[in-house]
Amino acid sequence: MNVAAILKMKGREVVTSAPDASLLDIAEVLGKHGIGCVVITGAEGKVAGIVSERDIVREIARAGAKVLKDPVKTCMTKTVFTCREADTIDRLMAEMTAHRFRHMPVVERGRLIGLVSIGDVV
Repeated sequence: MNVAAILKMKGREVVTSAPDASLLDIAEVLGKHGIGCVVITGAEGKVAGIVSERDIVREIARAGAKVLKDPVKTCMTKTVFTCREADTIDRLMAEMTAHRFRHMPVVERGRLIGLVSIGDVV
């Protein structure tokens, strides 16, 4: 099985935000959609980063609730591992396990086209 098969089953909708959105805005989006991460996109829909519930909790624990006013670009993961539709589930599981993350944007021709989670691949 490959990423294209997963996207065919689950759909291609990805919740995204701009890098200047506040952490509070992102937390509200996570709660509203019942999701674990938001992909941060820049110009032309290119992936600029990713932020998870854990990232927000870590920032609050580090510096207090005042960080909720900060832009997401201050705590998002900027080095984002991505995959393509042709990639296999085995490759994704290996990457997610080795680098300890739970979400991977799917990118084709530099554009975000989907998102897979560890739950999708197990």
